Amino acid sequence: MDNKVAGIICEYNPMHLGHVRHIEMTKRKLGKDCAIVCVMSGNYVQRGDVAVFSKHSRAEAALRCGADLVLEMPTPYVLSSAEGFAGAGVHILESLGICGSISFGSESGDIESMSEAAKTIATPEAQGLIRQSLREGVSYAAAMQKAADIFLKERSAIFKSPNNLLGIEYLKALEASGSKISPITIKRVGGKHDGNTGFSASALRKMLREKKEPWEYMPYESAGLCMREIEKGRGPVSMEMLDLAMLSRLRALEDFSAIPGAVEGLDRRFLRYAKTQPSISALLEKVKTKRYTMSRLRRMLMCACLGITSKHVSEPPPYIRVLAMNDLGMMLLKSAKKKTNLPIIIKPATGKKLSGMAGALFAKEASATDFFTLGFPDEIMRYGHQEWTISPVVIRK
Repeated sequence: MDNKVAGIICEYNPMHLGHVRHIEMTKRKLGKDCAIVCVMSGNYVQRGDVAVFSKHSRAEAALRCGADLVLEMPTPYVLSSAEGFAGAGVHILESLGICGSISFGSESGDIESMSEAAKTIATPEAQGLIRQSLREGVSYAAAMQKAADIFLKERSAIFKSPNNLLGIEYLKALEASGSKISPITIKRVGGKHDGNTGFSASALRKMLREKKEPWEYMPYESAGLCMREIEKGRGPVSMEMLDLAMLSRLRALEDFSAIPGAVEGLDRRFLRYAKTQPSISALLEKVKTKRYTMSRLRRMLMCACLGITSKHVSEPPPYIRVLAMNDLGMMLLKSAKKKTNLPIIIKPATGKKLSGMAGALFAKEASATDFFTLGFPDEIMRYGHQEWTISPVVIRK
């Protein structure tokens, strides 16, 4: 592993000034010649939503804003809990065999206190309490907080911030895998808007979907790519634009029990209301209870629409998929090929040669992309089989 190669697990939905700052601060810590490898969610994101723009356009934005190599996290792992999302990202970086560090943002900015929290919450006693809380219908985040309050006392406040929580999941995954990758964290600054980071990704998505122009709050390169996608009729994409397509798939289902997270009668609630409700938002409101967060329900809903079941995430990601690379990224891939045991997919046609779970997972990714493109504003852009025809973005000097 190379201490001058840092991994970042991300979504860049869309890429904003805070993301650029994170990359710049990572390079400041590790040296200007540090290479950045991103593991990025594809056309779907962890909050159970569609990405606002396609994965290849967002990967290109990452490349133009400081990354060197962008890899895809397969959709079933993206649509998992924070624990599953973090575990899959760490597995891909670890399997690559070249990353000496992993860098993530956090409200804390204190890697020592976060590492202590991760080790404490991973003990058998804490995990037992978390499992008990989950059986009682408590959300994962609330179960974690409950265990932290007991075992960390006043130091449990670190779990109350979302990026701290995700960072702790990265640390847990590193520890569980026995990884030699060194974690570093960059302190996040500002709230919805401040002079250093601009608007948050959620605020930018809201502006884009309301046909407003957030370009002054984004890096020039990312803004330009977003404008290009809008001009070509490929975005912004939203769940609302897929509403009828989603309802059509859901009403055709007769069993929701194989969906990840379908416990305590949730599968029956989804089955009941998918048959009767006139919209996705109405369906979610009917299914919603105090026990479950809306993000969890959206993830389940999206998995149902895409035909993703628990078997798709029963094992770690079985391949490494390249979305974008520059000259340095190509060199990193050359080195990774000598060290990894996983197949590296550069040309999409190679995905057809995969067998077993890897082949099934890649086929599922292609199907998920076909569904995603139905949300493009321009119907001409909604043609099928795009997963098999779009090659990685390559930027040469």
